Amino acid sequence: MSTAPASYAKADISVLLEAIAGNTLDATLANGVTAAQWDVLAAYMQPMDIAAGRMLISQGAEDRTLYFVESGMLTVHFEDASGKIRLAAVGAGTVVGEGGFFSRMARSASVQAGSACRLWTLSPMRFSELANRQPTVALALAMALGAIMARRLVSNRKRIAVT
Repeated sequence: MSTAPASYAKADISVLLEAIAGNTLDATLANGVTAAQWDVLAAYMQPMDIAAGRMLISQGAEDRTLYFVESGMLTVHFEDASGKIRLAAVGAGTVVGEGGFFSRMARSASVQAGSACRLWTLSPMRFSELANRQPTVALALAMALGAIMARRLVSNRKRIAVT
């Protein structure tokens, strides 16, 4: 199997992996993707910092980027004619953006930084490259993300929080 393209520098995602391992609310990413697979995946991800109060995902947006939360807290909101409803808080060691990533539909909710956050992004284009070069890693990640979506969809309130 080939590795990541030479133009992609492998990112240091060690703090993200610690956050994933320490996520006591949902061990799906920790159990679904091995350390060796994360090592491969690191070359396809980009770091991103976001200040408290900044909008990460806007409801209705067509962006399909996936965000892994290394540190900080994000809040997920649904907006309708009667106002803004807080659906969930998302902390370190999990992911947001999985709904749009898979469905190619507009974002179903907004996500805002409740505190300063360090995130790791995975674009659909980079995921496609990963799938072509490392299909086993891409499949492991897709299955873990699917499991997260399934867990979130069980809760009526979090169902809309699948962004």
